Amino acid sequence: MHPQDIIAKKRDGAELSSEEIELFIRGVCDGSWADYHISALLMAIFIRGLSGQESLELTRAMLYSGEVLDFSGVALPKADKHSTGGVGDKTSIIIAPLAAACGLAVPMISGRGLGHTGGTLDKLESIPGYKVNLTAGEMRSTLDECGFAMAGQTNEIAPADKKLYALRDATATVPNIPLIVASIMSKKLAEGLDVLVLDVKTGSGAFMPRLEDARGLASQLVGLGTKFGVKTEAVISDMSRPLGKYVGNALEVFECLEILRGEVSKATEPTSQLSVELAARMLLLAGIETTIESSRRLAMDKLLSGEAFTAFQRNVELQGGDPSVCKRPEILFASGLRDVAIVASENGFIGSIDTLAVGKALVTLGGGRVKADEKIDHAVGFSFGTTVGDEVRKGDTLAFARCRSESQFDSIREAANRFFTIVPEKTEPPDLIIPSDRNLE
Repeated sequence: MHPQDIIAKKRDGAELSSEEIELFIRGVCDGSWADYHISALLMAIFIRGLSGQESLELTRAMLYSGEVLDFSGVALPKADKHSTGGVGDKTSIIIAPLAAACGLAVPMISGRGLGHTGGTLDKLESIPGYKVNLTAGEMRSTLDECGFAMAGQTNEIAPADKKLYALRDATATVPNIPLIVASIMSKKLAEGLDVLVLDVKTGSGAFMPRLEDARGLASQLVGLGTKFGVKTEAVISDMSRPLGKYVGNALEVFECLEILRGEVSKATEPTSQLSVELAARMLLLAGIETTIESSRRLAMDKLLSGEAFTAFQRNVELQGGDPSVCKRPEILFASGLRDVAIVASENGFIGSIDTLAVGKALVTLGGGRVKADEKIDHAVGFSFGTTVGDEVRKGDTLAFARCRSESQFDSIREAANRFFTIVPEKTEPPDLIIPSDRNLE
């Protein structure tokens, strides 16, 4: 069958067979499908959609287009967490050592930032020497030593996804739920997991700003994970404001280290709270605890006792990073940067934060990327001292932008002055986590 036949079939709204989907993915991997063929089918899928069976078959074909890791020899339950991404979303760096300290094995395959959303690998690489390109053998040995490993997707894991994502980005077909689901799950299922918890973001800084769309994505992710025999649950969390205090790679690692060291402030509490909640759900699904309450207590105990911090410190050593950052997190900060204040233009209350604008401003400063091969500046970012609901006076500092120079700040000055909407009456901040009766499992 020719590519044109499969493209035409989906163009006309018909359902593709498993054989046709396999031919498509095989063509992506072996080069027998040209980029224009692949792009045409992606656009047809974007417009016509995929059925539940088509989504299942696409995920299966992408998963088995490469290597599936085998951690069956690891006696502990294998678990991971995945977030759909946001601004200041740094919880993986806390959750992985926390879950490991609680008795789970966490073979976490993470990604890089693209567009306004950050990536865990970029954050980790702000630690001098930290190695994220691990072989399967290195992942296994790190897992055995400290209970978790944090690595990037190799060329052998779901190789079809790498090619498809690049073309989706180039053809404006990224925001499509079936394609998002197949992309996420083909990588996560390749980890050989028993348990997967998904953090699906909603709000202005999320990939799926509308709650209805976030719920739809969460439902499909959970359904697919379950069909592949992985205990899967999704939590929907708020991304209408940056998560925690800091946005920017080195700054976010600094925040995580503060939390792991037991130094939690009002500004960093949301990061700590969400990390504990997601880790607790991993523990409950894996059978480490029998109730969500006892799971939360165990996770909090391991955080406060310093056991999660010890696991992270050991991981940094094993993955080639400078372990002194754990004792002196301030060494993450590059010298010569300037903190430029973003101030209130009037009296009132913080009514909202344009989180998408914050993420885009970070990219403009060089702390994020538009193209996958762009280098980034790990040092730049933002520090937030206020959030939704806080009362402010004209001239109060609302946040700081960490820049290379005052002139660099000029490139985002206009956008930064619009980050915060000030209203005359107090606005209650949205729930960080959508109430449990609306979570999906």
